[in-house]
Amino acid sequence: MASILVIDDDKLQRAILRRILEGAGHTVLDAKDGNQALQTYSENPTDLVISDMYMPGMDGLEFLVRVCDTFPEARIIALSGGGFMGKEEVLAAASRLGAVAVLEKPYTVDECLEMVEKALEDES
Repeated sequence: MASILVIDDDKLQRAILRRILEGAGHTVLDAKDGNQALQTYSENPTDLVISDMYMPGMDGLEFLVRVCDTFPEARIIALSGGGFMGKEEVLAAASRLGAVAVLEKPYTVDECLEMVEKALEDES
C-alpha cells in the first residue's frame, strides 16, 4: 500500500481521511497547513498527498506550487469544499498547477478511495 500525506486545517477532516485511508491499508501522515506539510514532505516524501485548498498561512495552492517546484515527482490530489473562489474554480486552478486529481467536499468513502487508487495507478 501507499504512504499518503493528508493536509487540512480541520482536525476532523484529517481524522476522517486518516480513518478512510488507513482502513484501506495505507500509511498516513498529516499536517494542519501548507507550512507544516512542506516540512513533513521534505523530510519524508510520500507516494501521494491529499491537500485541502483553503487553509490559513500557506494555503493549498501555494503548497502545490512550492512542492511541485521542489519535488516534481510529487503526486497531489486537491481537495476543496469551496471558499472565496468556489470549489470548481479552485480545483481547476489546482489542476492547472499540477494536481493529478481533484476531490470535492463532501465526498463519499468510495469516491475518496477511487480517486486515491486512480492517482496511484497513474504513477506507474
